[in-house]
Amino acid sequence: MTAASTARKAGAGKAQKPSKRRAATTSSEPSRLAQVRLRADELENLQETMRVLHLDSTSDALREGLRLLAREAAETAAAEQLHVYYGGRPAPLPDAVTEPDEAELQAADDYQW
Repeated sequence: MTAASTARKAGAGKAQKPSKRRAATTSSEPSRLAQVRLRADELENLQETMRVLHLDSTSDALREGLRLLAREAAETAAAEQLHVYYGGRPAPLPDAVTEPDEAELQAADDYQW
Protein backbone atom coordinates (compact mmCIF):
# COMPACT_ATOMS: atom_id res chain seq x y z
CA MET A 1 0.00 0.00 0.00
CA THR A 2 1.45 3.40 -0.99
CA ALA A 3 1.46 6.52 1.13
CA ALA A 4 -0.99 8.16 -1.27
CA SER A 5 -3.52 5.34 -1.02
CA THR A 6 -3.16 5.30 2.78
CA ALA A 7 -3.83 9.04 2.86
CA ARG A 8 -6.88 8.60 0.63
CA LYS A 9 -8.26 5.85 2.85
CA ALA A 10 -7.62 7.92 6.00
CA GLY A 11 -9.52 10.88 4.56
CA ALA A 12 -12.30 8.81 3.02
CA GLY A 13 -14.54 8.85 6.09
CA LYS A 14 -14.05 12.54 6.88
CA ALA A 15 -16.84 14.97 6.13
CA GLN A 16 -15.87 17.58 3.58
CA LYS A 17 -15.91 21.18 4.80
CA PRO A 18 -18.64 23.03 2.88
CA SER A 19 -17.53 25.80 0.58
CA LYS A 20 -18.17 29.30 1.85
CA ARG A 21 -19.43 30.39 -1.56
CA ARG A 22 -21.64 28.26 -3.73
CA ALA A 23 -22.95 28.66 -7.24
CA ALA A 24 -26.40 30.25 -7.39
CA THR A 25 -27.86 27.35 -9.31
CA THR A 26 -27.24 23.65 -9.46
CA SER A 27 -27.72 21.24 -12.30
CA SER A 28 -29.06 17.72 -12.18
CA GLU A 29 -26.96 16.86 -15.23
CA PRO A 30 -23.70 14.97 -14.72
CA SER A 31 -20.61 17.13 -14.41
CA ARG A 32 -17.85 17.15 -17.00
CA LEU A 33 -14.14 17.57 -16.60
CA ALA A 34 -12.47 20.63 -18.10
CA GLN A 35 -8.76 21.33 -17.94
CA VAL A 36 -6.89 24.59 -18.13
CA ARG A 37 -3.17 25.25 -18.35
CA LEU A 38 -2.11 28.24 -16.24
CA ARG A 39 1.13 30.22 -16.27
CA ALA A 40 2.85 30.67 -12.90
CA ASP A 41 1.55 34.25 -12.51
CA GLU A 42 -2.01 33.16 -13.32
CA LEU A 43 -1.83 30.36 -10.78
CA GLU A 44 -0.51 32.74 -8.15
CA ASN A 45 -3.35 35.16 -8.92
CA LEU A 46 -5.88 32.31 -8.71
CA GLN A 47 -4.56 31.18 -5.34
CA GLU A 48 -4.65 34.72 -3.94
CA THR A 49 -8.19 35.18 -5.24
CA MET A 50 -9.26 31.90 -3.64
CA ARG A 51 -7.76 33.03 -0.32
CA VAL A 52 -9.43 36.46 -0.39
CA LEU A 53 -12.85 35.09 -1.44
CA HIS A 54 -12.64 32.04 0.86
CA LEU A 55 -13.03 29.61 -2.03
CA ASP A 56 -12.03 26.11 -0.95
CA SER A 57 -11.12 24.59 -4.29
CA THR A 58 -9.86 25.44 -7.74
CA SER A 59 -13.15 24.15 -9.12
CA ASP A 60 -15.11 26.61 -6.94
CA ALA A 61 -12.89 29.46 -8.16
CA LEU A 62 -13.21 28.51 -11.82
CA ARG A 63 -17.00 28.09 -11.52
CA GLU A 64 -17.22 31.57 -9.99
CA GLY A 65 -15.12 32.96 -12.84
CA LEU A 66 -17.34 31.27 -15.42
CA ARG A 67 -20.44 32.64 -13.67
CA LEU A 68 -19.02 36.16 -13.90
CA LEU A 69 -18.06 35.68 -17.57
CA ALA A 70 -21.58 34.47 -18.36
CA ARG A 71 -23.05 37.54 -16.63
CA GLU A 72 -20.74 39.85 -18.58
CA ALA A 73 -21.69 38.10 -21.83
CA ALA A 74 -25.39 38.55 -21.02
CA GLU A 75 -24.85 42.27 -20.32
CA THR A 76 -22.92 42.66 -23.58
CA ALA A 77 -25.71 40.90 -25.50
CA ALA A 78 -28.32 43.18 -23.88
CA ALA A 79 -26.30 46.27 -24.81
CA GLU A 80 -26.01 45.03 -28.39
CA GLN A 81 -29.79 44.45 -28.52
CA LEU A 82 -30.41 48.01 -27.29
CA HIS A 83 -27.99 49.33 -29.90
CA VAL A 84 -29.89 47.48 -32.64
CA TYR A 85 -33.30 48.49 -31.22
CA TYR A 86 -32.41 52.20 -31.19
CA GLY A 87 -30.72 51.99 -34.60
CA GLY A 88 -27.33 53.06 -33.31
CA ARG A 89 -28.71 56.19 -31.63
CA PRO A 90 -28.26 56.63 -27.87
CA ALA A 91 -31.16 55.33 -25.78
CA PRO A 92 -33.41 58.15 -24.56
CA LEU A 93 -32.93 59.41 -21.02
CA PRO A 94 -35.70 58.81 -18.46
CA ASP A 95 -38.12 61.67 -17.72
CA ALA A 96 -36.68 64.37 -15.42
CA VAL A 97 -33.08 63.33 -16.21
CA THR A 98 -30.96 65.86 -18.05
CA GLU A 99 -28.02 65.21 -20.33
CA PRO A 100 -24.75 65.58 -18.37
CA ASP A 101 -22.55 68.52 -19.32
CA GLU A 102 -18.81 68.29 -19.98
CA ALA A 103 -17.89 69.25 -16.39
CA GLU A 104 -20.07 66.42 -14.97
CA LEU A 105 -18.58 63.90 -17.39
CA GLN A 106 -15.04 65.02 -16.50
CA ALA A 107 -15.84 64.82 -12.77
CA ALA A 108 -17.10 61.26 -13.25
CA ASP A 109 -13.92 60.35 -15.16
CA ASP A 110 -11.75 61.86 -12.44
CA TYR A 111 -13.58 60.20 -9.53
CA GLN A 112 -11.43 57.76 -7.51
CA TRP A 113 -13.07 54.80 -5.80
